[in-house]
Amino acid sequence: MKVGVLALQGDVPEHLRALAQVVPGAVPLAVRRPEDLAAADVLFLPGGESTTIARLLQQARLWEPLAGRLKDGFPVLATCAGFILLATSLSPGASGIDPPTFGALDVTIRRNDYGAQRESFEGPVRVEGLSGPPFPGVFIRAPRILAVGPRATSFAWQEHEVVGVRRGSIWGLTFHPELSGDLRLHKMFLAAVQRGATVRSTTRGRPPR
Repeated sequence: MKVGVLALQGDVPEHLRALAQVVPGAVPLAVRRPEDLAAADVLFLPGGESTTIARLLQQARLWEPLAGRLKDGFPVLATCAGFILLATSLSPGASGIDPPTFGALDVTIRRNDYGAQRESFEGPVRVEGLSGPPFPGVFIRAPRILAVGPRATSFAWQEHEVVGVRRGSIWGLTFHPELSGDLRLHKMFLAAVQRGATVRSTTRGRPPR
């Protein structure tokens, strides 16, 4: 797989470093142009500032190509601001004008709902299917998931709060796994994508009944 990281703004170096450790010998692709996106089999949407990332996506002529690929089930793991851009609905917050979204994950989110920078925190996250101790969640001006619709599935929780949602190969996390020093979620996502690709390949190879 050619693994890409949207490299317009935000926690880009952190994701690139994490992925270089997860896939030894591979060089993650920094996605800045439409041809970069076309070359990627998988994309990580980093945390950062969601309105800025949305504006830069449009300026780089990446918004429409990414929207089209998301409709086809393009595998994406989005964190914090990246997750905001995948939501079907944003609940108005006090932090200014909300960005446009792709509507790829059936959730309602409110930006920066845990508070200002000084309210950022670390806390254990329970992730369905992840072995070992709880995942060390890093929440920085994190969005809050207010509702999960029927076309999405919750799979990560911090105490009673849902902090991770997925639909097929499109995953969204309100926290920053790339800042935790723990590679398990990056590995879990890529392994799930690989399993899905293998199943699709096997299914296509079967003779019709």
